[in-house]
Amino acid sequence: MKNTLRNVFHSPRFLLGFVIFMAILLTVLIYPYFVTRDPLLSLGKGFLSPGTYVSVYDANNATAYRVDLPEADAKRLEASLPASDRVTMIEFLTAKSEAKGDVDLTGIDVSDENLDALIELWRSHYDEQDVRKSKYPGFSTMAQRNGLKRLDRKINGSSAGLVMTVTRGEGEDAGTVTVNGTDYVKVSEVSNAITLPLGTDNFGRDTLTELVKATGVSLIIGLIAGTVATLLGLTVGLLAGYVGGWLDDTLMFIANLFTVIPGFVLLILIYFSIGQAARGVTTCALVIGCTSWVWTARSVRSQVISLRNRDHVNLSKLSGHSLFRIITTDILPYIASYVVMAFILQVSSGILAEAQLSLLGLGPRTTDVPTLGLMMNWAMLYSAHTNGSWWAYFPVILTITLISFSLNLMNTGLDQVFNPTLRD
Repeated sequence: MKNTLRNVFHSPRFLLGFVIFMAILLTVLIYPYFVTRDPLLSLGKGFLSPGTYVSVYDANNATAYRVDLPEADAKRLEASLPASDRVTMIEFLTAKSEAKGDVDLTGIDVSDENLDALIELWRSHYDEQDVRKSKYPGFSTMAQRNGLKRLDRKINGSSAGLVMTVTRGEGEDAGTVTVNGTDYVKVSEVSNAITLPLGTDNFGRDTLTELVKATGVSLIIGLIAGTVATLLGLTVGLLAGYVGGWLDDTLMFIANLFTVIPGFVLLILIYFSIGQAARGVTTCALVIGCTSWVWTARSVRSQVISLRNRDHVNLSKLSGHSLFRIITTDILPYIASYVVMAFILQVSSGILAEAQLSLLGLGPRTTDVPTLGLMMNWAMLYSAHTNGSWWAYFPVILTITLISFSLNLMNTGLDQVFNPTLRD
């Protein structure tokens, strides 16, 4: 046994897969001790991008510190000029260049890298009187010229000594104070601040907390489904392969029925007939397991057929040992490594099957717990893939990929250890 374990963990593929899987499992187990809030708790409305969110109300009442950042004004200007304003600037400069030909727009675009050059061109070529007289194409109306005027004020407005007036305190203690552009607050001193490494989903729920919980639930589904499928396949394969005769024909006839109907179609039909009210996590896992045992049964049967006439099995028969003892002591130990590999693949298949069902809207009840498939379904329903909310679906895809990749690596590593034809 020690030599076997040593050989297994000396396999680079198995070791890599084991490390990845254990990292995911430990994250699922440890994370809830640090973040205890409900993963389905809504923190806001709609998709929020990853970042740290600070309460403006509490920040207003926090202690202010003077900090002079050399690039503060440039960053404020950069933040105050969205892409639409930059497009307007380029359109105006282009119109003036076409009219007078004195503006060089080579290499100018709306990116942050070229913002300084764009602002310099604007300051050099924008003149309110000239715009009023020339009436450049696209900027001939009063509203358009006023828009350019407001944009110029935003660009050339003095940021030195920038101040705003805010009210601090509540009730009778409230008072008006001036906040300078050099006033900063410590995030640690703000009463309410939250860091969302993966933002929020369409329901305003913390994506990272939801992802960790969903990963744990999907692993449970995979383990239950893998256990059920492996036990069913192992039992059917052992009985069919060792007993043979009419029992073998009957069991293989049932297996053939499952083979003729595509497994995923059969899974959809059975799961849909259950009804949404009964679609819990355990039910989902059991249905997946009960429709995934066929290939395990066939493979085990072929292994048992090659073992049932071995000398040690015949000796057990002559000794009068029971069917149960012969199967468990003389046959099962010889296929134990294959059973373990089949179980690993069944776990991976169970997780993928749940994700497929949930994408079709047939997953577990959405009001109970999240799963990786349900998170994908929610992201798809609310168009996260089209509105740029990558954090709502990409981490889920990556997690499913890592789980499947790690389990398949472990299976390949075990195959290299136990299959003589694959050994170096």
